[in-house]
Amino acid sequence: MLALLTVLATAVGGGNDPSSQQPTYAIVNVSVIPMDRERVLTEQTVVVRGDKIVAMGPARSTQVPAGAVRIEGKGKYLIPGLAEMHGHTPPGQAFSDSTMERILALFALNGVTTVRGMLGDPRHLPYRDKAARGEILSPTIYLSGPSLNGNSVKTGRDAIDSVTKYAQAGYDLLKIHPGIKRGVFDTLAATAKAVGIRFAGHVPLDVGIERAIEAGYWTVDHFDGYIENLASPSATLTPQEVGFFGLGLMDRVDESRLAQLAAKTKAQGVWMVPTETLMRYVTGGYTIDELRSWPEMKYWSKAGLDAWARQTASFKGANEPPKAVRDRYIALRRKIITTFHKAGVGFLLGSDAPQIWNVPGFSIFRELEYLVDAGLTPYQALESGTRNVAVHFGTEAERGTVATGKRADLILLDGNPLTAISNVRKQAGVMVGGRWLPASEIAQRLTQLEAK
Repeated sequence: MLALLTVLATAVGGGNDPSSQQPTYAIVNVSVIPMDRERVLTEQTVVVRGDKIVAMGPARSTQVPAGAVRIEGKGKYLIPGLAEMHGHTPPGQAFSDSTMERILALFALNGVTTVRGMLGDPRHLPYRDKAARGEILSPTIYLSGPSLNGNSVKTGRDAIDSVTKYAQAGYDLLKIHPGIKRGVFDTLAATAKAVGIRFAGHVPLDVGIERAIEAGYWTVDHFDGYIENLASPSATLTPQEVGFFGLGLMDRVDESRLAQLAAKTKAQGVWMVPTETLMRYVTGGYTIDELRSWPEMKYWSKAGLDAWARQTASFKGANEPPKAVRDRYIALRRKIITTFHKAGVGFLLGSDAPQIWNVPGFSIFRELEYLVDAGLTPYQALESGTRNVAVHFGTEAERGTVATGKRADLILLDGNPLTAISNVRKQAGVMVGGRWLPASEIAQRLTQLEAK
């Protein structure tokens, strides 16, 4: 069902015209972090032609083709492009063509070469195709259907009709939101299985995490439903009791059940997209002024920042829990992450951009840092945005690692991200489907994208 579409940031070569030449690049004397396992290959040369890596090996023995553009990699580190697995491209229907292209460019210019749009709209589908044809600067796009929630699918008939319609329209997956009743969800899940489309996202309270796991969610995003289950495995909860993703339940949580939930999740092959950025922004003690002051906010409009401020205040609520409760909440999420990761549950990198304070591309750096803060190693955090994404989509033969034959989605770094995850921010250049964007060009393009 997946539309495995690739993007060339600009049209290259002449396709069927034998007289045209695909551009060739050679990144020489570089340290490669291939992400097939935790290792660094020093003094390598990586040759890219078109959108593929055509050669990789020791610099002393790997020939640089005649006419290739040489990119000096001495002292630098090459990693695969990253993924935003809970992105919005953008959410809702009220966006212009320029807004859409601007968001996709912000992802790509920060080394995000794959994005999974988690709130689809019919207007998004042509952009997925434009990206695949190289007409816009963009990551590879996977796209969910429009929201399936308690208002859009009230009955089993609604579920059958919506699932069938979105599958036929060519969406890559279905997006589940809160409010769906258990019986309606069961019909939705059965229909999705029958027509061959996966579903992911939130876990409605009436469904619960154990039924969600059993039904075969492709991903559970935000760890939605897990804290609810730890607090009340059998009783029905209300949204008012739950609060912000379980924050209201901290005095009722039984952590002893975590390992059991992790084992069930692993057994059913359900993947996690934590989106820790969203949780930290709301519960981590940041003030609105502090969030607005971050450097990347210059790429978002004042009206957009004002909307994020209102949304943050709404999430915090009129009676925001005291700091001690919020600290316990963050500590619990850290424990969920480490327990699930240790149990072998698959993790995917996602920050929920562009939702509150998550500027596309830039927010992935913060998400990586929060995952490391939660207890993952830098390699494990990077794996969630590279190799794991290819495993999840079944595209390991083409993507996810740096190796001969793989797609040339790459990031050249000025520091080793395995020793400090913050080095992912130090980008000397990005390659999107074989299109090389050096740091100077990225800076120029970003300047053009600043909100005026």
